[in-house]
Amino acid sequence: MHLDLSMAGFALATSITPGPVNLVALAGASRHGLRPALRHVTGATLGFIVLLLANGAGLLAVLTSFDGVNQALRVGGIAYLLWLAWGLARDNGELGAATGGPPGYWRGALMQWLNPKAWMACAAGVAAFVEGPQSIARFAAIYLVVCWLSLACWAWAGAFLQHRLGDARRWRLFNRSMAALLAASAGYLWLAR
Repeated sequence: MHLDLSMAGFALATSITPGPVNLVALAGASRHGLRPALRHVTGATLGFIVLLLANGAGLLAVLTSFDGVNQALRVGGIAYLLWLAWGLARDNGELGAATGGPPGYWRGALMQWLNPKAWMACAAGVAAFVEGPQSIARFAAIYLVVCWLSLACWAWAGAFLQHRLGDARRWRLFNRSMAALLAASAGYLWLAR
């Protein structure tokens, strides 16, 4: 039981802390409502679980054995975060003119595979808790619940904000704030080697 609590604590710390997926859940729910954001949350959670299982099976060890793969994953993930930030910053705040559709299932899943924070969480979690097939399955099951609930909290916060950001000026400010946070997240990941 003690190990399960440690796994859950690790999953909570890595899932609920601000990151690109959390910010997209927040911004998506504030713009498009809770239901579309929960599709993103579900996709991101399942995408993370598949990434975790793949890392538990040795994917990260295989990938990092090739020169440049680690750096390519990092640069690709950071570029994706900056692209998302650019899209949010360009949004003019008009409700009928939102750039892009609501965040969805596949975008959430893809985001985790391009998210350097997710790769770091998987690598650290596998190193700390995985000793074999049973432990990775147990860790993934715990992570599934904790990650979904953590991301859903961000979506619920966004849905709460939805009715409080009434005019285009407030939406622009909110979107640009989210864009700045995503860009800062990308910058942090660039500097953290």
